[in-house]
Amino acid sequence: MKKIVFILLAMVSFMSCKDNTKTEPTLEENRAKSYDQNDGYITIKGEFVFDADQNAAVFESPNGTIYSVVVDDNMHQLNKEVQPFKEHKYTSVPVTVRVKKIKNTNPNIKWEQALEIKEVLKVEKPNPNKEDVIKLSN
Repeated sequence: MKKIVFILLAMVSFMSCKDNTKTEPTLEENRAKSYDQNDGYITIKGEFVFDADQNAAVFESPNGTIYSVVVDDNMHQLNKEVQPFKEHKYTSVPVTVRVKKIKNTNPNIKWEQALEIKEVLKVEKPNPNKEDVIKLSN
């Protein structure tokens, strides 16, 4: 009986010595996890612009579809992240975000679809050689 108790005690003590060090997930691991989630959100890449004067934001997908963006805390967080890349207030910045597509209910906005930003995955520097930028001059 003493041998069984000793063996059980030894097993418990060895199992409690397990290394439980946890590492923080890296940004790349978070991105990979975000792409793989099956939570109803989609990952989309495109150009983001926010006009603080009008309190309105738009997102253009690579295929040319334009969406209004719900102005909330996540949108403001994205706007903070794109600020270093903006040359003027209408500079569009390439971003990759996780969003929820919703029907636009605001009658003042002409786009039928809106995006509710859930997670910012990547913010990139705009291409300075892009030729579809319209610059106004007097």
